[in-house]
Amino acid sequence: MTYTQLATSAVVVAITFDMYLIGTQLLKRKVFWVSYAIILSFQLLTNWWLTSRNIVMYNPESIIGVRIAAAPLEDLLFGFALVLSVLTNWIRLGASDKRG
Repeated sequence: MTYTQLATSAVVVAITFDMYLIGTQLLKRKVFWVSYAIILSFQLLTNWWLTSRNIVMYNPESIIGVRIAAAPLEDLLFGFALVLSVLTNWIRLGASDKRG
């Protein structure tokens, strides 16, 4: 499986959990998008630093080739999935702590 397939799958799974399975629906909240914009700026800076210095390298056959701030687009997809998943679980676990 390529990095493109993994990153795309991770986004689909994260959105499905947020919107339907757990139901936090963070994607509908302005606070999520503001938070994600802040995180994204640091992700782009970090990705640029790591990839432009060849600290992290990608197999060209495993990515589609689109790069943003020197990092593959797949990194942004994967990062989005991670942020959404963590925040979704944070809310889910926090809600269960208040009940129990």
